[in-house]
Parts: sequence; C-alpha cells; structure tokens
Amino acid sequence: MLREIHIQNYAVVEKLALEFHPGLNLLSGETGSGKSILVDALGMALGGRASPDMVRTGQDCATVIAIFRTEARSQRGRVWKAWFEEFGLAGADEEEIILRREIQSSGKSRLLVNDQPMTVAAVKALARSLAEVHGQGEHVNLFAREAQLDLLDEFAGVDASLEEVQEAYLKRRDLERELDALSQNEQDRLRSIDLLAFQSQELQRAKLQPGEDVALGDERRILGNLEKIRAAVATAYSVLYEEETSAISRVAAAARALEELQRYDAAFEPHREPLGAARATLEDLAYFLRDYLGKLEAHPHRLEEVEDRLALIDRLKRKYGKTIEEMLAYQHETQQRLLSLEHADERRGELQGDLKIAEAEYRKKAQTLSAKRHEAARKFEKLVRQELAQLGMEKTRFEISLEEPAPDGKPNSPGGAKGVDKIEFLISPNPGEEMRALEKIASGGELSRLMLALKTVVGSAKIANGDGASRRAAGTFIFDEVDSGIGGRVAESVGQRLKRLARHAQVLCVTHLAQIACFADHHYYVEKFERAGRTVTEVRYLANEKERAAELARMLSGSKITDAVLKHAAAMIKQAGI
Repeated sequence: MLREIHIQNYAVVEKLALEFHPGLNLLSGETGSGKSILVDALGMALGGRASPDMVRTGQDCATVIAIFRTEARSQRGRVWKAWFEEFGLAGADEEEIILRREIQSSGKSRLLVNDQPMTVAAVKALARSLAEVHGQGEHVNLFAREAQLDLLDEFAGVDASLEEVQEAYLKRRDLERELDALSQNEQDRLRSIDLLAFQSQELQRAKLQPGEDVALGDERRILGNLEKIRAAVATAYSVLYEEETSAISRVAAAARALEELQRYDAAFEPHREPLGAARATLEDLAYFLRDYLGKLEAHPHRLEEVEDRLALIDRLKRKYGKTIEEMLAYQHETQQRLLSLEHADERRGELQGDLKIAEAEYRKKAQTLSAKRHEAARKFEKLVRQELAQLGMEKTRFEISLEEPAPDGKPNSPGGAKGVDKIEFLISPNPGEEMRALEKIASGGELSRLMLALKTVVGSAKIANGDGASRRAAGTFIFDEVDSGIGGRVAESVGQRLKRLARHAQVLCVTHLAQIACFADHHYYVEKFERAGRTVTEVRYLANEKERAAELARMLSGSKITDAVLKHAAAMIKQAGI
C-alpha cells in the first residue's frame, strides 16, 4: 500500500507531503490545478521516464519519494523479499520500501530503494508488485502479452497448475541444454577430446602437489643465498659457543659467581634458576646452529632443478589456474569432461529418453493449464463486457484470443515457463470496426475504464475464491482519465466499481466528476495559486463530510454554490456510503 508521497520542486509543486490510506483515495480540483502531475510524479518514482523539463524553474533538482508498506509475512511481503535477495540488497525483511527518484536540471537522474542506488530496470521489476498506474500515457503494461496472460491466470485461479508447468518446463530445459552440449558437431567433439586429453596428460605428468610452489620458493631463496647463510650461521655459532669468550662461557662464569654469592646472601638464590635456563636456551640454539651448518652442503645442480620446476609450475598456472589447488581442480574437471565426451553416445541415448518423458510431462501439464485458461477466458470476456456496458462502453466488444493447440494434440510452439498459450486482448470500441489489439485502437480514457473493468472482474473473482492477494497483483491502483468522456449514470457506475475494487486493494483516482468523488473513503483537494509571483500547487485533505460536500458542490455547479447544491452533494455522499 502507498503510505506517503513527498514531492519537491517538481513542475508547479514546490514542496508537498501527502499521506494515503487503505480504500478509495480521490483527488479532485479545478482543471489545470496539477492533479495529473501527482500521478506523473508517482510514476517517475516507480521507474517511469524522468524529464529535466519537470524540474521547477530556478531549481537544480526535483525529488519524489514514495513510501510503500506491507506485512512481511504476506504474499506481497514475500515478493518484496525475493526481489531484495535477487538484487543482493539489505533489508529483505523490512515492511517498508522507500523509493526515491532524483532528477537534475542537467538531465542526470538516479533511483534509490531504501537509500540503495538501483537501476531503472530493477525498480520497474519491483514496481509491478507495488502499484499499477493507469493514466496519461501509462498503459504500456496492459499492452504486454505477458501482463494480459497474468490477468487471465489471476481470474482463473490457476496458480497451482502454473507452478506445475513451470517445474516441468525447467526440467525439460535443463535436459535440452545438456543434450545440446553433447550433440555438437562430431569434428568439434573429436577436437575437444584431443584438447582435453592433452591438458589432462600435461597436468598428470607434472605430478603437482598442494603447497609445492611455496616450499620450492623457500628452498630457492636458501640455495640462492647459501654463502651468506653459511657465514651468518658460522658467526652466530662461534659467538655463542666456540670462542673462549663465547656467550655460553660468560653465562657459565656468571652462574658460578652467583653460586658463590648465594653462600653469603640468600637474596641471590632466586636468580640462579633463570640464569641457568638462559644458559640451556643458548646451548640449544648453539647445537641447532651446529647441526644446521652441517646440513648446508653445496649441491651444484639443485638450484637449477628448483628453478626449472618453478618455471614449469608458473607456465601451467598461466594456462590452468592461479594456484596449484585451482590447477588440480581443473585437472579433475578436465578428466570428467573427457569421460563425458568419450561416452557421449551412451549419455546422449539416456538424455533422449529422459527428454522424451519430460516433454510428455510438460505437454500434459501445459494442456491441462491451457484447458483451464480457455474455459476461464469465455467467462472473463462475458464479465468484462458486462462491466464495460456499465462504464459507458456498452457497444464495445472485448475478446480474448488464445492460440489453440494443433489437431494432433501438440502445441504450435514448444512452450515456455507459462505454458503453450499465446494470448492477445482484442477490442472494438465502435460498431462496425474490426477487432484489434489494445495499443492500436483504445484511447487513454477507454483504456482506463477497460483496466477498471478488468481489475473489477479479477477482484470479484478473488473475493469469491477467498483469495485476498495474488502474487502477481499490485497492492495499489492509480487511475487517471477514468472519467474521460462520461457523466451521469455511467460516472456513478464507475464510482461503484472503483469502490468495489478498493475493497481488496488501495485505489487512487483523479476525477472531475462528483458522481465518482462521492464514493471516496478519503478525499483530497488539489488547488493551484500564486505565491510571491510563482505558481504553486498544494493538496488539502478533506477531513469531514462538510468539506467533502463543499467540494462535491463545486464539482457539480462551479463557483456558484447554493444551499440546494450543498444539500444534494451531502445526499450523494450519504447514499454512496450506504
């Protein structure tokens, strides 16, 4: 649900903060007051087009912040969590999403989700679960065949069948990919076998050992500095042990002196033991130096052998991995790939059998799903036409084109994750016109009313099935132009359907008609005026029935409002709330 929207320096909006509520939220005001600008600003926050022309004159940057809330454990909350995890963002378990869109007068813009920068494509993917905007130029989503199929599936309630089809599709796809990898050109396969065999043999001949390069590097450093090491060890040994005045001799002399002193004064007794320990430590070090020196024998060819071995390892690293461990892993992988290619014919036969079974399972489940869709499509068409008739489009024909499976029972296409059906919503607004795709025929107002009809039908079906939230449905619907070219009874019918849709989703609607506004659960008045020589748009929440009645009276009669009009407006509000 859209909880708040904050707009700053956007078009004629200087600074605006609005809080929205569950149910039907209506925005009204004089023509040109900026009602549609609010819808456009929200669309921009949801990843829509951002134009520097919308930055308020004299300002460097325009900002729109939209705050959405949901319950983390709800279906929609799980959709949000999956999106956060997919894009590696923190805050997957939060119940609030803050979209922030900034656009500079220079044309640069950026999008942030919970203060984390995101791409427009990623935000658009998230926006589908947040809100659907149906207004001036914002009907592209309804044109998408995937969105049309989702609407039909929502109405039909086929989530379980759809999941079965998706699982079968993924299983078939994985088998197809493995089979394609095996079914390469025979010459390519033989060349791959030769290359892999050479690489495997080269690594096997090297007989690499984990950590070998480190040990050889240490040995090379010693062999390369052998004379310096021998001289340093000899000096240390001599100073510690061999010389007449060696360190050990002097410590021994000091120990004898202490022994003599402790006869006269017991205060020297505690120091004899540490001195003895120091002497033992020096002796151990001297013996180690003596043994080390004895091992430092010259091996004229050993340094050359170490250098050659390290050169071989470095050459193999450039080809097979940065470390010996990576090279050994590559060697194992190479052997496995080689075995796979050498036994490709056997594996290909297994895969072909498995794929045949997987294809049959997929087609069976896809046909079951297709049958449910075809049955639901006829009911959906009928109900949508009934809704359109109540919305002033009684002469409009609406049909759903679903591509039928071929007579032999096989679909005309291999099918995807959503089955084998190809869908298209067709419409003919006027008698005598042929049925055409939505994007080729419908106007903005007609599309808004068509979307209202579609959502009303889907919403009614969900309520009847006890399903309060679909994994595909947005939580908020925004309608602009829905009252274009209508009035009277039709406008009242539009208001009734908006109210019905608002029972299971939040609805925001911009309207010029009192017959629609009277159904509002929450009413906002948009006004434009001059302040300090600048045009400013502000929004005021109509907190009580008196204020709402006054606004409805203005919508009914304009600037001249009589007591009779006020009474009529109050009666409309009361009747709409029955």
